[in-house]
Order: sequence, then structure tokens, then C-alpha cells
Amino acid sequence: MVPLQNSDRFRHCRPLVAVITAIAVLGFSGCSSVAPSKTATGAGTGAAAGAVVGGLGAGATGGNSSTGILAGAAAGAIIGGVVGMVKDAKERKEQDRLAQERAYQQELARKRAEEAKRKAEIEEELAVTQGFRISDMELADAQKKVESATERLQRLKDERSAAFNKKRALDEANERLLATEAEIARMEEELARLKSDDAAAGAQPAPAPAVPAPAP
Repeated sequence: MVPLQNSDRFRHCRPLVAVITAIAVLGFSGCSSVAPSKTATGAGTGAAAGAVVGGLGAGATGGNSSTGILAGAAAGAIIGGVVGMVKDAKERKEQDRLAQERAYQQELARKRAEEAKRKAEIEEELAVTQGFRISDMELADAQKKVESATERLQRLKDERSAAFNKKRALDEANERLLATEAEIARMEEELARLKSDDAAAGAQPAPAPAVPAPAP
């Protein structure tokens, strides 16, 4: 009997490879509502890849392709499952860390809120206790002091405002004085120049009278 060529052997094993690949695809998809774990996904991927590699390797060496496919699928599933398991462990560890961090922050916020509430209650109780010790006369005296201090503060503000207004008025007066003096100097110079021009024109000699022509 003539032995089958490598391509013929692989052709006969294609149905088994297709079945293993379909199993891997199902492992990828999982349930429509729950995402598959990394372990199941890795096992499916490893099984599919191992089946293909095992089948090709067995066919190339003249061995049993079906046995090679099954062995490769098993080995790939184990390796892929281990890799996926490691990834799942890392994700669970990170999720646990985040959950612990959130729980810690929530507990810290709760404790701070309780401490603030207790502090407010203690301060209110102290205020009530002190209120019982305050007489009406003491309260009236304190209110009079507040009124007197408020009036004094207002007087000081008015005094300060008046001093500021005086300084501003003086500055404005000095500016107007400087501008007025500058205008006076300009006008005096202009008038002096016009007067000197008029005097020079009056000092010129009068023209000689015309001599009448002799009679013929």
C-alpha cells in the first residue's frame, strides 16, 4: 500500500483541526452576558495553536497526524491555561487592591464626617453651657461696647477720608496753579514781543515832503 503524502495526511486531519478550532472560538466567545476568564481564553487559544502545530509537526515527521493534533492541543491548552491563569491572578490582585483602596477611602471619609459631627456637637454644648453663665447685664454691656467701637471706627474712617480728600484737592490746586502760571508767562512773552515790534515801527523817520515842480 502506498503511504500517504504529508499533504494528504494533513487533508485527512482537517476535520479534527476544525473541531478543535471551533472549541477554541467558543472559549473566546463564552457566554453573551459574562466575559470569559483569561484562563479559558488562554486554554482555547493554546489548544487551537497547539493542534495546528502538532498536526503539522506530526505530518512533517511521518507520524500520526491525529495523535500529533491531540497532543499539540493538549499541550497548548495547558500552556495557554497557565498563561491565562497568571493573567487572571494579576487582574484579581489588582481588583482586590482597588477594592481595598476604595473601602479605605470610604471608611476614612466616614470617620472624618463622624469626627466633624462630634466636634460640632461638643462646640454647641459648650456654647449652651457658657450661655447659661451670661447675664443680661453682661450681654447689654457687650452690645454697648460693640456700638461704641463701631462709631469710633466710622469716625476714624471719616477722618481718614477727609485727609485724603484734602491731599487730593491740594494736588489739583497745585496742578491748576502751575498751568495758570505757565499760561501767564506765555502771554507776557507774547505781549512783550508785540510791544517791541510796535515801538520799532514808530521809531522809523517820516518820509520827506514832496517838492513842487517849477512853473513853466
